[in-house]
Amino acid sequence: MAKAESELRSILDGGFDREKFPWYVQDLEEVPEPAKTLLEKYSKISPGEVMQHVKTVRDRAFSVFPYPCIGSFRFLDMSVPQSPHYPEILERLKSGQKLLDIGCAVGQELRHLVFDGVSSENLYASDLRLDFFEIGYDLFADRDSLKSPFISADIFDDNSDLVKTLTGQVDIINAASFFHLFNWDQQITVAKRVVSLLRAQPGSLLIGRQVGRQDPLNQKADDRHYRHDPSTWKRLWKQVEEETGTKWDVQAWMEVWQGADRATGSYHGGIETFKLRFAIRRL
Repeated sequence: MAKAESELRSILDGGFDREKFPWYVQDLEEVPEPAKTLLEKYSKISPGEVMQHVKTVRDRAFSVFPYPCIGSFRFLDMSVPQSPHYPEILERLKSGQKLLDIGCAVGQELRHLVFDGVSSENLYASDLRLDFFEIGYDLFADRDSLKSPFISADIFDDNSDLVKTLTGQVDIINAASFFHLFNWDQQITVAKRVVSLLRAQPGSLLIGRQVGRQDPLNQKADDRHYRHDPSTWKRLWKQVEEETGTKWDVQAWMEVWQGADRATGSYHGGIETFKLRFAIRRL
């Protein structure tokens, strides 16, 4: 049995090491909105079956890779519709512009956009792990209807299908729970990739969220995961501007994690951890 499958089996049997996966939440009290409505109205899952359906598919996704956002069910917390720019984003996408969801996992953000009236042909998604795409089709029961291209790609690969297909072709990029996976220098590289994928014109937009910290300056730039506050996030993008010869309006703000005293909050640093949201527009 593969290592991930073995670890998942130990989780489901209740005998796994909680110190290794403190973010795994076994039970879900209720499916949050708008995911609940999406599963019932878009996916046509019976209301009485939604809870078990989500838990079963979540465990499959966790066995692919045990991300905290999967273990804690946070992937159900849609990021794009929470952006203050969502009305603008919907209008632009409905007019034919294109959006890319980087690090899409099971593609939940795309399904919400389609449910809100966006043509799936205008939506793209990428992730390192191809298995997430298949799981997403099963979660949302739309294998035969969704027309969005899913691209398996390493964001650092200059020769990936993502680079070959979408360089300079995207109007809006969503990056939720993505940048915080990397250290400072890696985030610079990722930001440069984002710049190259977006159209080289004013109005091109990057939105998203990630784990932030009150004390980012106490970190080392080469730490495995660099967590920002708004000031360091803006400083990173100032470096991107200088190295790419581009100009960006960077908006960033912090929100308190809901339930920060639970497993997900303690994993991310408790009360010193915040949700960093951002909207970065090309000038």
